[in-house]
Amino acid sequence: MTSPVAQHPAANHSELSPLRFLERSASVFPDRTAIVHGDRRYTYREFGDEVQRLAQVLRSRIEPGDRVAYLCPNTPEMLMAHFAVPLAGGVLIALNSRLAGPELEYILDHSGATILFVDTELLGSAATIQSAVPTVREIVEIPDSTITVGEPVTGVATTTYADLLATAVDTTPLPWTVADEQTPIAINYTSGTTGKPKGVMYSHRGAYLNSLGETFHNGFTGDTKYLWTLPMFHCNGWCTPWAVTAAGGTHVCLRAVRAEPIWEAIDTLGITNLCGAPTVCSTIADAAEAHELTTPLRITTAGAPPSPTIIGKLEALGVSVVHVYGLTEVYGPYTICEPQESWAELDPAERAVLISRQGVGMLQAETARVVDPQMRDVPADGISLGEIVLRGNNVMLGYYRDEAATAEAFAGGWFHTGDLGVMHPDGYIQLKDRAKDIIISGGENISTVEVEQAIVAHPAVADVAVVGVPDERWGERPKAFVLVRAGATVTAEELIAHTRGLLAGYKVPRDIAFASDLPRTPTGKIRKNELRAGGSEVTGS
Repeated sequence: MTSPVAQHPAANHSELSPLRFLERSASVFPDRTAIVHGDRRYTYREFGDEVQRLAQVLRSRIEPGDRVAYLCPNTPEMLMAHFAVPLAGGVLIALNSRLAGPELEYILDHSGATILFVDTELLGSAATIQSAVPTVREIVEIPDSTITVGEPVTGVATTTYADLLATAVDTTPLPWTVADEQTPIAINYTSGTTGKPKGVMYSHRGAYLNSLGETFHNGFTGDTKYLWTLPMFHCNGWCTPWAVTAAGGTHVCLRAVRAEPIWEAIDTLGITNLCGAPTVCSTIADAAEAHELTTPLRITTAGAPPSPTIIGKLEALGVSVVHVYGLTEVYGPYTICEPQESWAELDPAERAVLISRQGVGMLQAETARVVDPQMRDVPADGISLGEIVLRGNNVMLGYYRDEAATAEAFAGGWFHTGDLGVMHPDGYIQLKDRAKDIIISGGENISTVEVEQAIVAHPAVADVAVVGVPDERWGERPKAFVLVRAGATVTAEELIAHTRGLLAGYKVPRDIAFASDLPRTPTGKIRKNELRAGGSEVTGS
């Protein structure tokens, strides 16, 4: 018997893409407010129209699969890029706005980006791009009416955002579809233990399915007022640009995470949801403006286990906290600490401890495993340590231009997180340590190797080891243990200034400890576990 699928393939299959979400919301809810940013408001009709116009311009400038980069804070233009770039057939590179010039140059060169959009305030960071990265043909300046910029940076941008849009000639709407759902929609760069950022490829299919999971677990609806405290450059904002749009909710953009504007938005705009690292939770809970809420607010947090103390503070204000866990390689959140009805009867402190666990696989994900080196599941006793491994539709396509790293990450048919954890008897996982020595500070990954390479570049440094030490505000922060070359002298202040010229500010250790030796294994590897154990007690010099 002939398969009906073979006879009528178009009738029962379409390629999945989050582009469909904006197409639907712009059609069904054209007059609903889609975006709020300072004095700017966009309806869903206006949102869709501007995305189409930008995509038409980009389509005339790029080839299918070309990479288009954005260096922007959480502005409407950054949000629109998540639809316009893939609609034009391109691949979005959302750049961390905290990166220093050399870091940006590496990512743009590695990705082969052809066009770079830059917020006016960040133009200085892009000053060397055109001379250092041959593939970048255009740099487009994006002004923002919500800020006042001081002395203008000239000679960097080749055009402005408004002038670029004005070049649109063909106004024929582009189809909100893709020929192959497994093609990349975005590449997100993340630092690994090698020190160099890796390009994590997201597919249209994975982004679509992950967005639906985010919509479900966050309870997004047409009444949602989502505040952008999570950077859109971080795992494409955990796919939330697409998820909130799918629900027809309202995006409230925010350039910087500060207590006053966050609480102002909560009180005046009726914010219902926001996401962020534990440091965002602390900013909200400890703010002078903090007060008990009369309407529901849901905060989804990840990046490091949230402190039970902070969870307790937020719950006392009437804020519900949802803890998720994931990595850039899995589109952001993969597991969620689903609350159980029985937890409501517990003491708040006991409940906060349970909520701080990493939880179970989300709706769009499969069940996470905790395995030994032979890929056997460890006992679900809450004690036996193993590596957390993941698989499913919301696992990356692979690392861009790095087949070896991709093969290593996918060994045995599962994605190896490098994170060590335990499986509890109730099926909830809990993170215990990071095997890759990655430091998570304020939700941002910091490669210790990358920081070490920057410090050791100083001529007075013979060797260095960087570890993460606890920090009440950021969760963790980097600390460096330095061996100085014989006959050389250098101060902590000099090393910090040197490193700041090479790395983003949040990666620069503020504590430098000068050591006479570093603890090592018999094979010469530095015992970072020993440094971590005593790192929070050493003040440095």
